[in-house]
Amino acid sequence: MKISLVTELPREGFVRLAGHTLYAPLEEAEVLVSTFDKKVTREMIAAMPHLRLIANFGAGYNNIDIEACRERGILVTNTPQPVIEPTAELAFALMMDVARRVSEFDRALRQGTCQPMAVMNNLSHSLYGKTLGILGMGRIGQALARRAKASGMRIIYHNRNRLALGVEQLTDAHYVDFQILLQDSDFLSLNLPYTPQVHHIIGKPELGMMKRTAYLINTARGAHVDEAALVEALRSGIIAGAALDVYEFEPKISEALLSLPNVVLSPHTGTGTMEGRIAMCENVCDNILAFLDNRTDAMNLV
Repeated sequence: MKISLVTELPREGFVRLAGHTLYAPLEEAEVLVSTFDKKVTREMIAAMPHLRLIANFGAGYNNIDIEACRERGILVTNTPQPVIEPTAELAFALMMDVARRVSEFDRALRQGTCQPMAVMNNLSHSLYGKTLGILGMGRIGQALARRAKASGMRIIYHNRNRLALGVEQLTDAHYVDFQILLQDSDFLSLNLPYTPQVHHIIGKPELGMMKRTAYLINTARGAHVDEAALVEALRSGIIAGAALDVYEFEPKISEALLSLPNVVLSPHTGTGTMEGRIAMCENVCDNILAFLDNRTDAMNLV
């Protein structure tokens, strides 16, 4: 069994450098370990005639041409379990940061532009008593809801399918339709997987339905949000602020987002803890070992 790592490939891309000696090992690979920040294209898959499994290092797999894999009968696995708690932690941290203006105050203090310390200066907003709307109430959404419940927040959510009553009761979460989610949320957190069907699910019309005091939190995928519409909403006060870990055109972050004071930015680190990375490595290895043992029931198949 020969295994190749996508992380060994240069960022310039497979197609432009096709035939380069660096890619020779891929021609014999039966298992490819990919990471969420590297594209696995149809051309790349076609250049690996013996490929049988792509073991992706990450929960999301929109970096892989799934249709090309299905045509060849290539199995694809991911690592959904290790990313749950780290991503929920960061979503909650971003929510607290933007509401309590932690990063904003930190910048102001360092630059000497902060208001004097006085009773009615430097005010922010509490999470307690506010409504958290979760779009995508999967395992990460539920982990975020548990944290929000412990902080005294009301939880509403919208999903393609409503959760079982027992799952809702664990977090006192209430199912609402998409429009109500937009209208009632003080904080709207995006926690759904990316597919072409949910591209720009948050755009100008959706932002316009939100409260002017609301905050948008995105730790899912940048393409969920029309970034140009978000910038305009932040500039014009249509919403109060945003906290983002992912971006529509990443790794590029727009100068507009970088310049806005009511935005907290993080460099796609939702799963980026030492503990999380170790667990993801173990999950990738478990998927490969299960594949070698012909135990598809023990694999995280996508």
